[in-house]
Amino acid sequence: MQYVSFGSGPRVLAVLPGLSDGLATVKGKAWILSLPYRRYFRDFTVYLFSRKDDMPEEYTIRDMAEDQVLAMDALGIRKICLLGVSQGGMIAQSIAAEHPDRVEKLILAVTASYANSTVKEAVSGWIGMAVRGDHRALMTDTAERMYSKAYLRKYGRLFPLLAAFTKPAGYDRFLKNAYAILDFDARDVLSKVSCPTLIIAGDDDRTVGNDAPYELNAAISGSELFIYKGLGHGLFEEAKDFYDRVLAFCARGEPGPAD
Repeated sequence: MQYVSFGSGPRVLAVLPGLSDGLATVKGKAWILSLPYRRYFRDFTVYLFSRKDDMPEEYTIRDMAEDQVLAMDALGIRKICLLGVSQGGMIAQSIAAEHPDRVEKLILAVTASYANSTVKEAVSGWIGMAVRGDHRALMTDTAERMYSKAYLRKYGRLFPLLAAFTKPAGYDRFLKNAYAILDFDARDVLSKVSCPTLIIAGDDDRTVGNDAPYELNAAISGSELFIYKGLGHGLFEEAKDFYDRVLAFCARGEPGPAD
């Protein structure tokens, strides 16, 4: 399992990325990935985890969650603040529900509690593009489902060019991650999430749908919900205060007892 870490604080923030991890892991990207987290470095040690390298057939989100806990054990990480983005948020839900003693704070960004109709439409389309090897279509459709209209007007013409430089050697890893999303449903375990939880979403999410954050908020007792107006699935790139908001939530109050 590839991971990068930075910062030297006594608390741990673990970050789980979305489906893009199926195309490229975090390996070799520590410097650029660390940039949004610079203000965390004094109080936190930040870990960004990829999914494990060798994923079996029919690998599920809950399998990914259990392997993530094993990776934390191997690194000697006991208690974490956990940020899950998109598919990473699905994995984070499973960790927080099944291992509540490990999660101090939970942040779920642009994610859903199950594969709803919007999720299935988006991911099924991407699977088809990956099977055909049409990387340009995959990157273009992903961008159109992620970013606001203003962002697309400004940067949209760059995505076909970017696709030419990001095509992976194969799509096996991407497809295993994508199929896992289609089978995901955490609604039966969300009542077990007991840590303080912040749900962050946009009101124009064309990847997981606009009902998803409200469903999570209703299912996780005491959770907080923040909605960015005019933003969608890529709000973690577009919202200038996203990382400040996450840090403020993690830093609020006293950390839970270390086990």
